[in-house]
Amino acid sequence: MNGQPVYEFFDTLTDTLAINPHSLTLSVQPVSSFIPYHLHDYAEIMVPLQGSFTIHLPNTTLTVAQDDLLLIGRQTIHQVEPISADAVVINIALKDNAFTLNDLSFMRQGTGRAQTISNMLFALLADEQFSAGNYNLFETNHAPKISALIYDLIHEYYTNDIQSEQIMHSDILALFSRLIRQSYHSAIHLNANNGQQSNDLLALLLYIEANYRNVTLDEMAGHFGFHPNYLSAFLKKHTGYTFIKLVHIQRVNVAAEMLMYTNASIEQIAVRVGYENPSYFYKIFKKMIGSSPTDYRQQNRH
Repeated sequence: MNGQPVYEFFDTLTDTLAINPHSLTLSVQPVSSFIPYHLHDYAEIMVPLQGSFTIHLPNTTLTVAQDDLLLIGRQTIHQVEPISADAVVINIALKDNAFTLNDLSFMRQGTGRAQTISNMLFALLADEQFSAGNYNLFETNHAPKISALIYDLIHEYYTNDIQSEQIMHSDILALFSRLIRQSYHSAIHLNANNGQQSNDLLALLLYIEANYRNVTLDEMAGHFGFHPNYLSAFLKKHTGYTFIKLVHIQRVNVAAEMLMYTNASIEQIAVRVGYENPSYFYKIFKKMIGSSPTDYRQQNRH
């Protein structure tokens, strides 16, 4: 880029430079240091807690002021100019498994402009093709509640106490909700298309997740106003799975959780997740998980 090499930074590291496998990691931007053009295979939030920083992105250069947040999509080439010795900039790395479909659905609530902003947000987080080359700059106007969430996230990350990961997860979701509200009432700089394809796919997957027990292709197609053949082809193209396979995946995922965390009989669980025939449930579960429901429960209950 601009005649300079671009490096792949695909691992997140601890402060001791060991590889950090967690889905959410924090690091501090080194001061007065040259950092080359690079990209990540995860989304990244950059926040100047003190001072500011200047970043070069495809086709633009931005200066991010204190307390503002820059969300950088995956595979987005960027370079940060050396920050001053009195600046403090933190980087929050968000990997693919940082969010569930329920989390993305939670962020997607709203109408009008709020819906547009939230669509942009989860498209950056959920769709690698959409996020490449894209970013959002959120101007927070030093909102105290947004700053409080950032500082609580830092505290929990470095304290690493009981429930710290759960608290950080809640902080991130609350942070995004605050950003959507803040952006609704103020300025937001978007470098993205409308992400409609990603939003359509997510809406379809969320519908299957919510109605997995008795959903049918015809009923779902009617709900979204699609022809069943189009819906089937769309899901296969964008997920690699057929409609019925996606339903089985959701049913088996729920069944696996129930096997681990409840004492319900396997026959009860089979009916609960949508299988009237327990023998068929056994067959599907073993095919997808690799072990029978009984063996899975015994292996995972500890």
